[in-house]
Order: sequence, then structure tokens, then C-alpha cells
Amino acid sequence: MGGVVVQLVQGREKALEGEVPAVMLEKFSAFAAVQVIDLDAAIGSGSNESIVEQIASRGGIRVGGGVRTAAKARRLLDLGAEKVIVGTAAFGPHGPNQNFLRELMKAVPKDLVVLALDSHHGKIVVKGWRESLNLAAVDVMKLLEPYCGGFLCTYVDKEGMMLGTDLDWFRSLRAVTDLEITAAGGITTYDDIRALAAMNIHAAVGMAIYTGRMDLATLATI
Repeated sequence: MGGVVVQLVQGREKALEGEVPAVMLEKFSAFAAVQVIDLDAAIGSGSNESIVEQIASRGGIRVGGGVRTAAKARRLLDLGAEKVIVGTAAFGPHGPNQNFLRELMKAVPKDLVVLALDSHHGKIVVKGWRESLNLAAVDVMKLLEPYCGGFLCTYVDKEGMMLGTDLDWFRSLRAVTDLEITAAGGITTYDDIRALAAMNIHAAVGMAIYTGRMDLATLATI
């Protein structure tokens, strides 16, 4: 956001800034994947496209935020992104945006697409978590399976708050789909990560790392 690495609370209040992207990437080099979200593009207030594109070329990077066209998804992958994360564009007011998703499938192999099911108060939120849809993640996952290789599911209620996450919510999602799920939002302890792993769910960790609550060396052994 604004050209720097940041951590937000519930997608709104900036809690802290990290070091420059190159330094952060080096710190995270032991991990299988790093997620990079262009928050300005997601909100619609600007873009960090040049920075995101430079990061995408590093390898092992999943990129999202403001991916509103199939052409942009294709460009990010061509630049070297491992996978592209799509959220807002995948939905209309009443359900999945089938026209967009079919267009995306023509441009990008489905296995390289991660669909974001960010949820607040039980409802999917889009446009940088500023707009809520009358849809629940558990109800649309099966409809979305033909268009992606997996899901990024963020429990926005606890995002950035360091209060733990909702393991029962993730367990309900795991019961619906066999596709890859990456959990995010409020993951604060090593036990959270172990519990998610026991469900065959990956963990995306942010605030707990930036604040020192979790140690990178320890995380690399889990």
C-alpha cells in the first residue's frame, strides 16, 4: 500500500510497515510461497503495479489485489507469478460471475487460479473488504470449483487483531471441497497452524510474523 509493505487490521487501519519488498522476500525465502496483495488496487484507490510485477518475477509468489481482468491475470503469470489470486471480479451481486470466470479460464490454466473467499460476519466481502455480498463462502465453493485450483479464505473478523482465528469456520469449508485451501486472518499461534495442517489446510501468516509473535525459523520447521 502506497509503495510499502504494510499490515492492516481488518483491511482498514494500517498497523505497521515492514521493510522494503526485497528485504522481506529474503526473510521469507525458506517458505514455499509468499502472498503479495496490491491493497491500493484492491480498494480501487491506486496501484502498486510496478512493484508487484517486480516481486512476481522472483518465483514462488502468489499475487492478488485488483486482478479484475483475464489479461491482467495472464500478465502476472507471464511475469513469473506462481499463481494469481482473484476475488472481487469473480463475483456479481447474486453469485459467481460466470462470464468473467469463463473468460479467465480461457486465458489462465485453472490450477494457477486461487479464488479469494474473504468473509466478514459470515458474508463474502469484496473491493478490499469494503463491500459485503449476501453470499456465504460455504455456499459458493462448489460452484467455483470448476474455475480454480484452490481457495484463499480469509476470516476478516480477526484479520490483524492477534486474537486467534476461527478453526470451526475453516473446518466447515474443508468439509465442502477437496481443493487446496489457504487460511488467513487471525492466525496467531503455532497451534493454530498445526490445527489447520491437521485439516489439510495451509496457513498464510502476516501480523504474527511482523510483530515478532512468531519466529520465522520455528515456522519453517512446522
